[in-house]
Amino acid sequence: MADKLKKGSLVRVARDKLENSLEAQASDPRFPAYLFESNGEIVDLNEDYALVKFYVPTPNIWLHVDRLEAVK
Repeated sequence: MADKLKKGSLVRVARDKLENSLEAQASDPRFPAYLFESNGEIVDLNEDYALVKFYVPTPNIWLHVDRLEAVK
């Protein structure tokens, strides 16, 4: 999956992959709905992480690329 994602790709967060992740265990497990219900755009990539911009008034967020699914 990671090789298909690049800057400008539209993505959606996979709920099952994020909720069962190390990141979820290390932080508040109550994720905002927009993560799963709206599309985001990759604005930067750094090895295994992507900086995703959502079109809601929130800061961009770094997510592991394994937690993302490309929007078709």
